[in-house]
Amino acid sequence: MSNCDSFIEGKILGPLLKFTIPVILALILQSLYGAVDLLVVGQFATAADVSAVSTGSQIMSTITNVIAGLSMGTTILLGQQIGEGKKKDAGKSMGASIVFFAIVGLIFSVLMLFNISGVCTIMNAPKDAFVMTENYVGICSVGLLFIIAYNVLGSLFRGIGDSKLPLFSVVIAAIINIFGDLLLVSVFHLGAAGAAIATVASQGISVIISAIIVSRISLPFEFHKEYIRFDFP
Repeated sequence: MSNCDSFIEGKILGPLLKFTIPVILALILQSLYGAVDLLVVGQFATAADVSAVSTGSQIMSTITNVIAGLSMGTTILLGQQIGEGKKKDAGKSMGASIVFFAIVGLIFSVLMLFNISGVCTIMNAPKDAFVMTENYVGICSVGLLFIIAYNVLGSLFRGIGDSKLPLFSVVIAAIINIFGDLLLVSVFHLGAAGAAIATVASQGISVIISAIIVSRISLPFEFHKEYIRFDFP
């Protein structure tokens, strides 16, 4: 943890600001995926595509914010247990979080995929853009597991005191999303569906980058495969 901020000794304001600012920036970038999609689609696609992305991105942004909020619980618990020197408990907490968010991801994905029309109706998607909205939400729903995986990995980094690596992976993903939007929307003319594919692909790459980093660093707590389960008292 030599490159991570410490909150258990010395002055608190400096480390707190260094930790908090990247967290805020990462959350802002995550919420801007829909805005980038909307900007590119507005330039190179139809008005119906714009309406579809506008409606669909609101739905996905809401789900993303819920997942990000839940993942903060893992960050807090990990930070507390690591600070107390409970390395085994921290590993078990991480394992339980993986199981919990995997279940949450599957539930969200299934609910969204089997109720796309209902969700789009609730959001008052215009008739001429209804099918496009369904396509956008459906493709993004398939990528919900990537959103959740990123937030779980991000909670791990923040829990060990490093909020810069999650920001780095989001920045990379945001850049990929922009180029993906331009390629699929302006070149291949896939409209709202192309924007959704670019978003899912960029989030998947963000998860891969984060997973590679995790595999190459030394975690400040014990973690074994058998910890990936609910640890009931």
